[in-house]
Amino acid sequence: MHYSILDFFKIGIGPSSSHTIGPISASRKFVSFLKHKKVFGEIDSIKVELFGSLALTGEGHGTPIAIKLGLLNYAPDEVKQEQLVEVDSLDGEIKLGGIRNIKFKDDDIIFNKKKKLPYHPNGMKFYAYVKNKEVATRIYYSIGGGFVVTEENAKKDKLKSSKRKLTNSFKTATELFTIADNRNLRISDIMLENEKCFRKEKTTKKELRRIFRIMQECVDRGLTTEGMLPGKINVERRASIMYENFLKNNELDSQAFLDYASICAIAVNEENADMNRVVTAPTNGASGIIPATMMYIKEYVHEKSEDWEIRFLLTAGAIAMLYKMNASISGAEVGCQGEIGVACSMAAGALTEIVGGTLKQVENAAEIAMEHNLGLTCDPVAGLVQIPCIERNAIGVGKAINASRMAMLNEKNTKISLDDVIKTMKATGDDMKSKYKETSKGGLAVNVTEC
Repeated sequence: MHYSILDFFKIGIGPSSSHTIGPISASRKFVSFLKHKKVFGEIDSIKVELFGSLALTGEGHGTPIAIKLGLLNYAPDEVKQEQLVEVDSLDGEIKLGGIRNIKFKDDDIIFNKKKKLPYHPNGMKFYAYVKNKEVATRIYYSIGGGFVVTEENAKKDKLKSSKRKLTNSFKTATELFTIADNRNLRISDIMLENEKCFRKEKTTKKELRRIFRIMQECVDRGLTTEGMLPGKINVERRASIMYENFLKNNELDSQAFLDYASICAIAVNEENADMNRVVTAPTNGASGIIPATMMYIKEYVHEKSEDWEIRFLLTAGAIAMLYKMNASISGAEVGCQGEIGVACSMAAGALTEIVGGTLKQVENAAEIAMEHNLGLTCDPVAGLVQIPCIERNAIGVGKAINASRMAMLNEKNTKISLDDVIKTMKATGDDMKSKYKETSKGGLAVNVTEC
């Protein structure tokens, strides 16, 4: 099973890669399936049934809007704010595939809160009808980070991925770091070689620069936008006022770098909560940590290579890949340790490479960052990606920077490897009660009743 770095940095809308980007992609896949079955021209109505975490928190995560966008054939990275408003108001009819009108009401999206599908908490079942007769059905799973699989592939525990032979094939951190050590290369060098198996090096670099540009645009919007976030808990944006206060005081504060990174993380996740354009890193709920760390590097790390942003994303993506292959990046599957924890680990390892860390220090930083996120639950208040999600990104970037600085001070071997902590994270997620996995049935979600 081979992944590209770009699989972990998807451009799309907030607030959730599992509940928004995934359902958009699944709906589009269902439209393609209907065309393949040659029934697309006959369909006069569609229903969509959501299960597990999608049913329990989908409304607060924008899943109904996402379903409509996908049925209209919008790709996640094509959606603009004006389309969100237009699509949200649709009730009674929808232009299937962007081509032909069929019946589709808001209550054709069914929230089945009592049942789970067998292979993942984020399950959805699509039904297509001709004159009230079911003519096609299909099950998809949104498995984190915007990845979507069919029921058949989920049953085989298989994600459709490239069959190309990679220059440097690895499954574990030990294998990856051994390859790099034997060839006296950085992790980013190894990953850039692998990306050549997917596309030209020039194209990969161009796309990674584009990803960082979109991350920066997201930070800039978040730092300059005020107002209330959508949803019933009345959360007010605060990155803008925090940034104003930061600019007044930062020259006198030796910890200004940490404040700046934290504010950037909050800015991104307020944009995410407002269903604006973000980049999964590796998910939407954790999308602030990577850009905030990169903004910290841009402003505060003075000795860095010209292509540092490319190398950072290559190394961060390699670490995300290890978690995806050996554990999970889905909050609905392993709790928020699979989102904030993984993003923190990615950022810490990548930052350590950029500041000149050895391979052992890169691995150590990534391990430290996850070790202190083990057991982190996913308990969004009111099913919204706001409390505690926005602040968790700010705390996460602080942990990433701290983990990197700790690793850079140590040249000796450590007792715990990155593979050890990834294995532990998966086991912890398996043991975690389901109410702490993006269901809003435990933790802060039930203890914070009034906001």
